Amino acid sequence: METILADVAVSMSEFKKNPAAVLRRANNRPVAVLNHNRAAFYMVEPPLFEALMEELADQELYRKVLRRMADKSKAVEVDIGGL
Repeated sequence: METILADVAVSMSEFKKNPAAVLRRANNRPVAVLNHNRAAFYMVEPPLFEALMEELADQELYRKVLRRMADKSKAVEVDIGGL
């Protein structure tokens, strides 16, 4: 059985009837839209989507930093004593 990653779930047919009503009823929470009782897609409001994208970008930046820190051959020595 597939895990549904949302507190609110609706059928595809219910979603197609009135997407705006589904969004209102969800009250800012993600909605799993189901097709044959499996998540076909998730509907999220723009602020949550933006937060998700920001988190993914931060995670990628973190991985990049770790990769660069591991490669000491490209390190540049600097003197920050004058600060």
